[in-house]
Amino acid sequence: MLVLEFKAKGKATQYTAIDEAIRTAQFVRNKALRFWMDNLGVGQKQLYRLSKSLREEFSFVKALNSSACQASIERAYSAIARFYSNCKKSIPGKKGYPKFQKNCRCVEYKTSGWVLSLNRKQITFTDKKGIGKVKLKGTWDLNYYQLDQIKRVRLVRRADGYYVQFLVNTEDKVDVGLTGKMVGLDVGLLEFYTDSNGHTEPNPKFYRNGEKRLKFRQRRVSRKKKGSANRKRAINKLGRVHLKISRQREEHAKRMARCVIQSNDLVAYEDLRVKNLVKNHCLAKSINDAGWYQFRKWLEHFGIKFGRITIAVSPAYTSQECSSCGTLIKKSLSMRTHACKCGFVLDRDWNAAINILKLALSTTGHVGTWVIDPNASGDSTSTRVGAILLRQVESLSEESSPL
Repeated sequence: MLVLEFKAKGKATQYTAIDEAIRTAQFVRNKALRFWMDNLGVGQKQLYRLSKSLREEFSFVKALNSSACQASIERAYSAIARFYSNCKKSIPGKKGYPKFQKNCRCVEYKTSGWVLSLNRKQITFTDKKGIGKVKLKGTWDLNYYQLDQIKRVRLVRRADGYYVQFLVNTEDKVDVGLTGKMVGLDVGLLEFYTDSNGHTEPNPKFYRNGEKRLKFRQRRVSRKKKGSANRKRAINKLGRVHLKISRQREEHAKRMARCVIQSNDLVAYEDLRVKNLVKNHCLAKSINDAGWYQFRKWLEHFGIKFGRITIAVSPAYTSQECSSCGTLIKKSLSMRTHACKCGFVLDRDWNAAINILKLALSTTGHVGTWVIDPNASGDSTSTRVGAILLRQVESLSEESSPL
């Protein structure tokens, strides 16, 4: 699946109608979740029947296209199925019990409820919510794809406006020649990454650089009266700053990953569990700002696109083990130089990157991905005020071009 994203241009009344459609989708999902809580063991068919009864009971639900209601039911059932799967696998910690949505930011249509114009520059939503025709602003050319290839259409609300996403069923692969090179990557906080050849990329620290502006906007929000129009405007301006930082981080990770994948036939990296690493409150902000998760996600995406091998290896002892003789040398985080008794002296991260490449070559490791979903990946839809966590805001398309 390929996700193509456009900025939606319309009137204020149309934006209000989109908000109403999003609220309705949230209502349907929460009703489905409540029905499951009250009747444990119900399946997807029973939830589909619930959607039909909701359309008969509530007029505002009936005004939303039936396929959009079904998509909301599917999202609820997806959360339920994931919870059951985690329980069955006995994963440690919380199992992800489904929660009610409080601030939904998107509504999804299937193959009905919308019509594209002949030039593919406008889209008309035909349900009774009153959205109507909106213009599509972007650089993608929808004429390249057949209408039956478009499987879903999403309306997404963000801090800087509204967007339309098209989920296109097509293969996104590029045939490129072999380079004969292999590389191991060690991500860090001082440097974005260090490879097994000794090359380092600086850490841009987008959040740290924008923190002063964020604090200014957060103070403006706290001074406004709750529920007032001024407070809403201040919250929107704060959200725009968060959105800009998250987009900078995502584009940087995408650019770095593409360069690494195109330059090497095999790329090895650590199988880090960032969710566990951020439990260290001393380093959580810096780890989130580095964007390790986004970098790995794009490495695996471009690995599939360009036909490269990506291998995730266990991070255990990669920083402690000597890449020359294999001796374990214990180090604290402050020790940045690896000095072994055998006389081998090297930068700590460079030594770790060499170990990561050796591990990848000596074992199959974790070939493939646990990040990329075989289905179209729709990420978070808008910024969350005051939050900078792992996947706060991400690009909503696999390779969205700048507007």
